[in-house]
Amino acid sequence: MKVVFASTPTQEERIDELIQTFYSKIFPFYFSDKEINKFERLKVLTITPDKAQQLSTLKTSYQVIASLQTLVNILEAPEDKHKYKHLFSKNVRILEDLDIFFPFDLDNFKRNEDGNSFNQSNFSMYAEATNQYLV
Repeated sequence: MKVVFASTPTQEERIDELIQTFYSKIFPFYFSDKEINKFERLKVLTITPDKAQQLSTLKTSYQVIASLQTLVNILEAPEDKHKYKHLFSKNVRILEDLDIFFPFDLDNFKRNEDGNSFNQSNFSMYAEATNQYLV
């Protein structure tokens, strides 16, 4: 008999929050809305009910949280990201081993020649609103 500890609802919520961070803060900074829409259709970082079942143990949910948080931290860091290339690849592999689709490597998150990201000046429907008005 093997004893397995189940993940908590808080951990499941944290995984959802981190996935939303990618779609609202990371992807809009580097990709166009058309590309992000394609990511949604391809189910990038999507947790299906079958995957949720697989991630329902304490160990796997912590692995997903740690991997997603590490990737977010690397991509949000203003300094040279390429010194973290090995760490980035390792965490992508962890997600892939857990059957979470994340088809990127660090080179997909490059800045252009003038030092800006691809979508920095563009308005994105995926980006988090800086303020909200009720109309």
